[in-house]
Amino acid sequence: MEEEIEASEMEVEEQQPIPSSTKKFGLKDYIQTNYGDDYVFQIVPRDDWTSMAVSLSTYAVKLYSPMTGQYFGECKGHSSTINHISFSGGSNQHVLHSCSSDGTIRAWDTRTFQQVSCVTAGSSQEVFCFSFGGSDDNLLAAGCQSQILFWDWRNKKQVACLEESHVDDVTQVHFVPDHQNKLASASADGLICIFDTSGDINDDDHLESVINVGTSIAKVGVFGDSYEKLWCLTNIETLSVWDWMEGTNEANFEEARSLASESWTLDHVDYFVDCHCSRGDNLWVIGGTNAGSIGYFPVKYKGTAVIGPPEAVLGGGHMGVVRSILPMPSMQSGTAQSQGLFGWTGGEDGRLCCWKGDDSPVISRSWISSTSTLAKKVPRNRRKSRHCPY
Repeated sequence: MEEEIEASEMEVEEQQPIPSSTKKFGLKDYIQTNYGDDYVFQIVPRDDWTSMAVSLSTYAVKLYSPMTGQYFGECKGHSSTINHISFSGGSNQHVLHSCSSDGTIRAWDTRTFQQVSCVTAGSSQEVFCFSFGGSDDNLLAAGCQSQILFWDWRNKKQVACLEESHVDDVTQVHFVPDHQNKLASASADGLICIFDTSGDINDDDHLESVINVGTSIAKVGVFGDSYEKLWCLTNIETLSVWDWMEGTNEANFEEARSLASESWTLDHVDYFVDCHCSRGDNLWVIGGTNAGSIGYFPVKYKGTAVIGPPEAVLGGGHMGVVRSILPMPSMQSGTAQSQGLFGWTGGEDGRLCCWKGDDSPVISRSWISSTSTLAKKVPRNRRKSRHCPY
C-alpha cells in the first residue's frame, strides 16, 4: 500500500465552488479492508440494517456494522471472483448468498460465518448474477455464461435452463418486485429479455419480450410506482431508460458522461457506478472520477432528457475507482439520520468509506478528511483501468 501521510498535508482535488443546491458529504471514517491491491466489489445490507456484507477480490466476504464500522467476521470458501452477493429476507435475514466464477452459488450463516448450502452450475461455468423470486420466492435464477439456470432452492434441484435467449455472458438477472414471476435478464450481447417463470420454464413459451440496447450491458434495475420502468447502464458508460411492460424507450443518453461532466466543476466523469431510485419515478445516476470523487446526478427522462447538476458530492475518501455505494435508508435508520450518516462506499483502493452530512456554511468537509491519516492521493493524470470480473 502506498505511504500514508498526515491529512493536513494531503493533496485533494482542486477546491472549486460547488453549486449551492448540491449537498456536500464529508468522510466520517474509513476502513482498510486488506493491505495490498485488493478491491471492494460490492456492499449490501441486511434487511434490518444490523450488518452489511462486503465482497472482496480475495474471494472472501467480510461483515461489518453499518452504524459503527465494527468488524464481525468473514465468510471464505469461494476459489474465484465473487460476482454478486445478497442477503435473504424475512425470517432468514442472517443468511447471505454469493455467486462466483468458480461455478457455485453458496449460502452462509452470518452468525457463524459458515457455509450452510451450495448449488453448482458446473466446473466449467461462471456464475455472474442471481436472483430469488417466483410465486413463493423459492425459485433461484442465475446467469451462467450465456445461459440462465433455475433451481428450486428448497431441494437444490435444477428445474430449467434457458440457453437460446442470449448469446453472450448474462450479466444481470432480476425478479421484478410486485411481479414475482417476471424475470428480467441482461447480457453482454446487448439484449434485455423479460420472462414469465410460472409453470415449466423454456425459451419458446416463456420469453415475453426483448429490448435491444445495442451494446454490452453492465447493470440494470427496475423502478417506478409499479416497477414498470427499467434503467440500463452499459459497459461503454451509456444510460437508457425503458418501460419494460410496453417495451418502449423513454430516454437514451449516448453521451451520459459528457452530460454529467458539464454539470459540475470537478474532473471529467470517467465512469458510472450505479443508479439510485426512490419515491416512485425519481432516478439518479452515480458518476465517479478516477481520483475517487463521486456525484449523484438527477436524471430527467420525461420530455427533454437531461442529466442535471449533482445533488450530492462525496470526495476526499477514495484514491481510485469506486465500485459500490450503500446509502443509508432514510425511512428505516433513525439512528443513522440522527448521526448524520449518508452511507458507505467501497473501491479499488480496498477502502470502505463512511460518509456524513455537512451543513457547515464555511468549510466543505467533502474535501477535508476527518481522519488522522489518509493514503497519498493518486496523481491527477493517472488513469486506472476498471477491473472487470468477467
